[in-house]
Amino acid sequence: MSDSKDKVALQKRLDEIMKGMSSPDFWSNKERAQETVREMEEIKAKIEGVGKYDRGNAILHIYSGAGGDDADDFARMLLNMYRNYAEKMGWGVQVLSKSESNIGGIKTLFVEIVGKGAYGTLKSESGVHRLVRTSPFNSKGQRHTSFAMVEVLPVFEKTGEIEINSDDVEIEFSKSSGPGGQNVNKRETAVRVIHKDTGIAVQVSSERSQAQNREKAMQILAARLWEKQEEDRERLGKGLSPSTNTEPEWGSQIRSYVLHPYKMVKDHRTDTEVRNVEGVLEGDIEPFLRAQQ
Repeated sequence: MSDSKDKVALQKRLDEIMKGMSSPDFWSNKERAQETVREMEEIKAKIEGVGKYDRGNAILHIYSGAGGDDADDFARMLLNMYRNYAEKMGWGVQVLSKSESNIGGIKTLFVEIVGKGAYGTLKSESGVHRLVRTSPFNSKGQRHTSFAMVEVLPVFEKTGEIEINSDDVEIEFSKSSGPGGQNVNKRETAVRVIHKDTGIAVQVSSERSQAQNREKAMQILAARLWEKQEEDRERLGKGLSPSTNTEPEWGSQIRSYVLHPYKMVKDHRTDTEVRNVEGVLEGDIEPFLRAQQ
């Protein structure tokens, strides 16, 4: 079926729903009415060309790659960049789990960005990011290149949207840590889930109970598995083999942030260039987002 025929069919169904909603007894069955409203929103999104999850929240997974202390520090800088952008948009930011290095950098981090359209706006940020600068961790003041990976995932309302067999998942529990490494709770509330088949691992420690952390971790795992399925489907459609985990290192970057010997941020997918590197790292990423639309 062509796109135009698809839109005609969708519009027809939307008209039917709108007509049904005008009925005085539409809300007599609240559960059915809510399902209908959700269907209406999905149809409207399809007609407008928006994906199913684009209007919802996003999970940011940031982790350091090649580059030692500089890579960990770069991951911290990227968190600051996205946090500032989210604040400008009026979105909430909740750290779900964070593993810090001994210099205050970030090894790995999961953050939920809460706001309308967060996923649709930020999804093009997924990929390897590269930083070139004079290293503050090098006594000789030499130029250093480091890498960090950003994954942007949709937030699923229900984990059931992706089937996960309980036998395929390994679950570990540990104590959640607060500022200064102090235990927030004597109980083991932090949850780490590992998908045995793919090796994908998710840890969540932000919630108060083990059950809540487990539910959130499974939600994120479902999103990461969905992302992998979508990527594999796209690759197979192009005659390529299924993807393996992208290593955050030279040659695979989507964007470079150069602070020395000149100043420029360049997106390698669209050739968009911005010379105000400090502004970008403070959250001014709109030029790159617009270029991907």
